[in-house]
Amino acid sequence: QVQLVESGGGLVQPGGSLKLSCAASGSIDSIIAMGWYRQGPGKQRELVARITSGGSTTYADSVKGRFTISRDNAKNTVYLQMNSLKIEDTRAYYCNAVDKDMYYWGKGTLVTVSS
Repeated sequence: QVQLVESGGGLVQPGGSLKLSCAASGSIDSIIAMGWYRQGPGKQRELVARITSGGSTTYADSVKGRFTISRDNAKNTVYLQMNSLKIEDTRAYYCNAVDKDMYYWGKGTLVTVSS
C-alpha cells in the first residue's frame, strides 16, 4: 500500500518554469521506481519522466533537456522541475510509483501554460 500526493501545479506563461512535488507514504521501502505521467482530454496517459530507486532516469523525447526529475529520499519525495514550458505542456500531471506487484497513482495536479 502506497499513497501519493502531488502539488505544485498552476498557471504559467510560455517559457516559464514550474516545479511539481510528489510525496509518498505507506510501504515506501517496497517502491522500485517513481515517475511523472501526463494526460489531456481524449488522450492516453503518457510517461514524462521516471527515476528508479537506484537513481537512473528516463525522459520522454518531448521534454528531454527541459524537464528534470529528482528525488529526496529523506523526505520520501520526487520532484519534476519544468523549464522552458510550452503551450503543449498543458496537461494534468500524475505521480506514479511501482513496486513488485502493482502501480500506484496520485490524484493529479493541473499545469496550464498560457499567455
